[in-house]
Amino acid sequence: MKVVLFGATGMVGQGALRSCLADPRVESVLSVGRSPCGTAHPKLREVPPPDLFDLSSVADALSGHDACLYCLGASPLTLDAKAYRRVTVDLTLSVARFLAARNPGMTFVYVSGAGVDPDRGTRVHALGAKGEAEAALAALPFRAAYMLRPAAIRPLDGIRSRTFAHRALYALLEPFMPLLVRLLPGLVTDTRRLGRAMVRVAREGFPRRVLSTREINELGAESEARKAKDP
Repeated sequence: MKVVLFGATGMVGQGALRSCLADPRVESVLSVGRSPCGTAHPKLREVPPPDLFDLSSVADALSGHDACLYCLGASPLTLDAKAYRRVTVDLTLSVARFLAARNPGMTFVYVSGAGVDPDRGTRVHALGAKGEAEAALAALPFRAAYMLRPAAIRPLDGIRSRTFAHRALYALLEPFMPLLVRLLPGLVTDTRRLGRAMVRVAREGFPRRVLSTREINELGAESEARKAKDP
């Protein structure tokens, strides 16, 4: 499987990148972003387009891929509603449409968020923007588009959020996280399980197009067990 990854420098994207590089069924990873991800690996290639809204300069590199793991996003804590929507909706769909036109057999895996409901809408601008993006992605001519809706995400393996407020919150909750993961599998996941779930959904599909935190954890745990059994 050939994977395109957006957002490899973020907390979720770092977990997705590690899962891709560790999976022998992932043939190659193309990381697209303005900043280097800081990882060297034989399977990894990076392309830095001058403008993520205009990918024409890297069009050739973005053709011929089987899956896109889209982890690019912004925190509603640091942007106003208009700026957040530009990143969450406008940029996401600009990238997705560009990829769909060049990779008709591609599977698109989008990291959304818990509480999103495109059918009902919401007064919370962050959830509303995510819901709008989900609905538009589902209508694009991909082979399949999956929406992963994690709630709380625990960073593992030295991964850190780029947002100060999130880092502070994770530091405060870290002593309780192992217990919360066990007691609240429907609310708390981690970067390792989320990354593995993304790769597995991209490769094997899933019966439903929307995955909750509980389903993310189940897929991530199953992938971990498979790896331990047959490394």
